[in-house]
Amino acid sequence: MEYKDYYQALGVPRTATQAEIKKAFRRLARQHHPDMKPGDKAAEQRFKDISEAYEVLSDPAKRKQYDELGANWEAFARSGARPGTGPFAAGGPFAGFGGQRGNVRYEFRTAGDTSGFSDFFRMFFGDETAGAGERGGPAGGSAFEEIFGRMGGRAGFTAPGAGGARTATHRPAPVEAEVELSLEEAFHGATRIVEIDGTRLEVRIPRGVDTGSRIRLRGKGGGTGAAARDLYLVTKVRPHPVFTRSGADLSRELSITLEEALLGAQVPVTTLKGRVLLTIPPGTQPGRTFRLAGLGMPHLKKEGAGDLYVKVRVVLPEKLSPEAEQAARAFFALVHQPNPRSES
Repeated sequence: MEYKDYYQALGVPRTATQAEIKKAFRRLARQHHPDMKPGDKAAEQRFKDISEAYEVLSDPAKRKQYDELGANWEAFARSGARPGTGPFAAGGPFAGFGGQRGNVRYEFRTAGDTSGFSDFFRMFFGDETAGAGERGGPAGGSAFEEIFGRMGGRAGFTAPGAGGARTATHRPAPVEAEVELSLEEAFHGATRIVEIDGTRLEVRIPRGVDTGSRIRLRGKGGGTGAAARDLYLVTKVRPHPVFTRSGADLSRELSITLEEALLGAQVPVTTLKGRVLLTIPPGTQPGRTFRLAGLGMPHLKKEGAGDLYVKVRVVLPEKLSPEAEQAARAFFALVHQPNPRSES
């Protein structure tokens, strides 16, 4: 049976502290967790190996036992010891030592399920994973729950060494509440009063939210302690009569007169930030779009804002007096305009 170097599995020296061992395991576990690499058998086996190594090295008693045996493992393996017995048990290569080495006493129990570990682990430590939990090791859940609880509380994850008996703790299901806003409120930010289980909360809605934006309030969804639920506010921004939104960009139409289109003008434009003057150059065609940089919606998670696109619509006079019609004909007689419908 092949000897397993647990220090090598975690990439730490034999002199590593408990903090260094924990740090190495957290890094490798996140990297090789099956949820991160679904279907990758090599990653799954690597995850099992580092979990087994951490099960031993994070438990001071197991680690000392593992270090004590050291190079004598081959003698133990050749002795033909039965799985479920320790190296100091009857028939083991160190029988007669009374289960002690120096000031360390080794106890081997048949109380847990070691099926999740290698044959090497079961031969070395016997079926003592439950005993490890009693000593405060990973099978007790504390270290694994701390590490994997922060990985999102994935359903179905079983702490290595627990044999399927213990699973990482999960936060209670969050509560969702919809918050409706005007476009102006989404632009400037707003506050809302939300009532959850009789508790009124004043919530600040940040600038730049869009329909479907989620605002997380940790532990504010009701309950206390470990049963406290998170509250998610899901925003819904009402349609606006003037502005159309696309991400952080806004667009709107602007009506201008025939004179302004022909001769040019400075035209006031209302934006969500305030009024600005838009320069209409002479000869502006209907449908032309002007870009006003930075006058769109503020970005939700970064600095700056989107742009405002203004599309002009030329409004013609509906009725002309006889004098105006005569003047218009005289004007068009002076203006040379190619036929816009001619085919090229």
